[in-house]
Parts: sequence; structure tokens; C-alpha cells
Amino acid sequence: MNLAAATNESLAEMSNVLIYSSMAVYTLAFLAHIAEWVLGSRSKVGRTAAALTARPAAVQVRVGGQRGGGTAVLDKPTVVTRSAGGARDVPDGPGAAGGDEKGDLYGRIAVSLTTLAFLVQAAGVVTRALSVQRAPWGNMYEFSTTFSTVVVGAYLGFLVAKKNVRWMGLPLVTTVLLDLGIATTWLYTESDQLVPALHSYWLWIHVSTAIFCGAVFYLGAVATLLYLFRDSYENKLAGGGTPSGFARSVLERLPAAASLDKFAYRVNAAIFPLWTFTIIAGAIWAGDAWGRYWGWDAKEVWSFITWVAYAAYLHARATAGWKGRKAAYVALIAFACWLFNYYGVNMFVNSLHSYAGV
Repeated sequence: MNLAAATNESLAEMSNVLIYSSMAVYTLAFLAHIAEWVLGSRSKVGRTAAALTARPAAVQVRVGGQRGGGTAVLDKPTVVTRSAGGARDVPDGPGAAGGDEKGDLYGRIAVSLTTLAFLVQAAGVVTRALSVQRAPWGNMYEFSTTFSTVVVGAYLGFLVAKKNVRWMGLPLVTTVLLDLGIATTWLYTESDQLVPALHSYWLWIHVSTAIFCGAVFYLGAVATLLYLFRDSYENKLAGGGTPSGFARSVLERLPAAASLDKFAYRVNAAIFPLWTFTIIAGAIWAGDAWGRYWGWDAKEVWSFITWVAYAAYLHARATAGWKGRKAAYVALIAFACWLFNYYGVNMFVNSLHSYAGV
């Protein structure tokens, strides 16, 4: 074995160590997020429930403590936002910490651990790239580890931008651990060179944008799913119903349904043009690699189906009678199409794009 091969093998082993190390730190972050939800005071959360049924008519103000990255302690709910259907005005919840200093401390620890895990995982992805001297997404294992890295990076980017998204920390870290568990257990592939069709600078352009789009679509899907739960909760309160203790403890801490709906719409609408570019870039690459821009290959078809689904969601948002829950269902179907394009086509469908390596 020559020196270069030995160096590459050492880098590959180091990459594996870093990925497993990031999983350990993500596990600690997961436990810290759990502690934030469990130990955060529930007493102040009751104010949110009372405000939900108050329906303030005229004054709309912002929650002072929640304009930042979701880390400030809330003394009383003062944010009022309008729901997608325009039927009710409700305040944002105080966040996972429940407005409690102890819960907020655990939340800050969780974010710090998530940041550390992100840095370790990113180092693992870069080391993998160095070991093969190419872009680190030539198979499903590499794509999965890079994808979850970008997801966390996007989440941390929203926090740095002072957006109230810390409520997403627990589902995010849970999903990342699941993604890395699947990648290291079932999708792991030894580092190797690319198949000839992938030897192109379009690999950096097309696949990197696809990964970034998927990461942002994921954040939008989480917000959409939580919107459906929160909207049902608000509807029950508005109808005079009595939610369970678990629902009051969890759902009252989330942002208002209108806030979740607005966040999901904005991130999906913002990333949709880049997804359009991803498909166009893929067609150009196909022209270079296979001599045709579009051949109705399974990956191409499902990429287009995903594009149509998200276009339908954006159209539904602008159509009377399709806002709110109906549009949210379309958004979740669109993300399900993206997931099938990611896993299903690569692993279960014969395709020119089947580079799963498993």
C-alpha cells in the first residue's frame, strides 16, 4: 500500500470516528432538549391558555422575549398573530422552556451541544471528502451524513439570525440521530471513487443545491406538522373543549398556529426557486453525461413530481378556501415526494441515478 492510499484510508477511518462522535454529542443534546421540555415551568404556560380564549380584538403586539433565537425568558404572552384563515388571534407560546429560567438554561445547553455536534459532524464530512478527494456525496451514506449536517446548519443559521425556532430543536435532533443511525447501520459504504457519469463539476452544483433544498424543505415540513397539531389545539379551545394535560403542557409552549404556518410558507416559498434551479442543473448535467437533457428516468420524474407538488402548495396558499390545513396537507405530500425521491428511487427503483452503494 503506497503512502497516498494509506493516508486516504486513515482519513476515512477518522471520518467514521468523527461521525460516531457527533452522534454521541447529538444524544446529549437530545437529552438536554428533553430536560428543557420536562423541567421547564408549566405555571406560566397557563397564561397562554387563558390568552387563547381571550381573543383580543384590536391590539396586535409582539412577544418581547421571543423575537430572538427562542432563548429569552418570557414573563407573559404578549404576541398576537393572525391565523391563516383569519378566524382568530392567538399569542405565541413561551417556548420549550415554558418561560422558566431552569428550562431556559437546559435549552441553551441543548443548543450549545447541537452546535458542537454540528461542528464535529461537519469535520467528519470534510474528512470523508479529503479521503476520496471529491465531493462527499457519491453514495447514499455520504449524502445522508451531508444532508443532516446541512439541516442542522440551517437550523443554527435561523437561531443566529434571531429567529424563534428553538422549539424545533427536539424533533430536529431526533431526526438527525435517526438519519445518522440509518446511514451508519444500513447505508455505510467504503470510500471509493465515483462512477464515470459523476465525474463532473456539475456534481458540486447540482447535488449541493439538492441537499440544501432538502434541508430547508425538512424544516418547513416540521413546522407544517406542528402547525396541524397546534391548529387542532386552538380549535378545541375556541370551541370550549378541554385539551389533555399533555396537550396543554406541550402545545401551549409552541408558537401560535399562524406563526408556524407563516414560517413553513416562507421557507418553502424561499427555497422553491432553488429547487427549480436544481432540476435545471440536473438536466444540463444529464445532457453532458448522457447526451440528452431529459429522459424520464425515475429520479428525473420524481424530482419533477416534487416540483409540481410544491408548486401546488404555493398556489394553494394563494387560493381562497385552500389556505391553512388544506395547504398544509399538500406541503406534507410534497415533502413525502422529496423523501421518496431521496430514499425510494435510490434504493428500490432501477434508475440511472441509483448510486446508493448499498
